Amino acid sequence: MLAINKIHHIAIICADYTISKKFYTEILGFKIENEVFRSERNSYKLDLSVNGIYQIELFSFPNPPARASRPESCGLRHLAFEVNDVQETHNYLTGFNIDCESIRIDEFTDKQFFFISDPDGLPIEFYEK
Repeated sequence: MLAINKIHHIAIICADYTISKKFYTEILGFKIENEVFRSERNSYKLDLSVNGIYQIELFSFPNPPARASRPESCGLRHLAFEVNDVQETHNYLTGFNIDCESIRIDEFTDKQFFFISDPDGLPIEFYEK
């Protein structure tokens, strides 16, 4: 059997690098580990971490196609982040005028969760620890 240790990172392509960089760093609180501009691709690559763990690569490319997320399509469905306090997280994000879905209860775990969308419509879930 293949011996996978863990998920190494998630790569996200954004339409507007400045807006997405601000969203992931200033609002969600990811730390910038490395940022490079790749002139041959006219593209930025931003390495982000949370709690000292490398998590996301944020890319910009000229004119990427829009994400197909509704109706849901094959492929990555959403990102889910664990949080200690779902209501506090919901309140924090609405303070930035981010459209948050209502808090729901997972019928299988009895944990609270809700969804938002990143600047490009990628669904992001916040799930109770």
